[in-house]
Formats: sequence, C-alpha cells, structure tokens
Amino acid sequence: MAFVLLLAKAATAQYKPVDAGSALKFTIGNFGFDVNGTFGGFQGKITFDPQNPTTASFDVTIDAATVNTDNQLRDSHLKGADYFDVADYARIRLVSGKITGSKNSYKFTGTLTIKGKSKDISFPFTAVPAADGYVFSGTFKINRKDFDIGGTSTISNELQVSLSVHAVKA
Repeated sequence: MAFVLLLAKAATAQYKPVDAGSALKFTIGNFGFDVNGTFGGFQGKITFDPQNPTTASFDVTIDAATVNTDNQLRDSHLKGADYFDVADYARIRLVSGKITGSKNSYKFTGTLTIKGKSKDISFPFTAVPAADGYVFSGTFKINRKDFDIGGTSTISNELQVSLSVHAVKA
C-alpha cells in the first residue's frame, strides 16, 4: 500500500509559472469604453496531474506594479493607494482550494487576494500540455469593490480577467 501511495505522489509533478508564454489580461469599462490591461511577474508553485486533478494545487502570484494599460499616466494612477497600492501590496495571489474535472477541462475553486482582501472565486479552466509543462487558461469576472480598488469613479465595478499561465517543470 505504501508503494502505491509513493507512486501516486511521484506522478503528481511540480511546476512553476513563468512570464514567457504567460499573460494576465483584464478588461474594464471606463466612461462607456473598454480599457484593456495586463499584468506580469508570475511566480509560484503548481502541482498537477491530469489523471488525478483532485491532487492539484495552485499558488500563483503576479507583480501588481507591472499593471500596463498602454497609458503611463493611468498606470501610475493605478499603482497608487486608491487602486492597487503597490507600495503596500506588491503581489496579487491566487490559491486553489479544490480542483475538479478531466480531459483538459477543469474547475478551479479557491481564493483571490488583492490589497490584502481575499475573496472566494471559482471558474473553469483548461490545461493544455506544452513541451516543457502545461498552459493553464481561464476567464472569470470580479467586482473591483470587493478588493477596495478605486473609489466612486467612472469605471465599471465588474471587470473580466483572462489568464494564461505557462508552467514549466520545477
């Protein structure tokens, strides 16, 4: 029995997210127009076995100071205390609690933490094998006010996040 458990543990591979091939994109309405942006600086640890997704775990962060909307003035404003407060909250974190699914189509249930505020989140994602690991991709919506981002401004409360995490063997 111990041998079987050892084999099961060995089959669950360890991965680390890398910036090359990874992207976190967001879209939010502002004055009736969509504003798109990105984040980078991926770090973390991923444990994943496509044959046994219930053993998977994700603990991934991005660098909040990498926010980029192709507008330097806006990006500087977003890094400030009213928005992402990168001086006090340098990283945005996504941690899994439960992974379910099969055949490259899974469901992530876990916690998203921005500016020290944590909220439960759940969304579908895919896991596509890559030569050196996997590419995990998913899309979800969040309410910026749940994380104390922005005040009573002209931007929408809801934003869409699309992520594609390229993870290589650790």
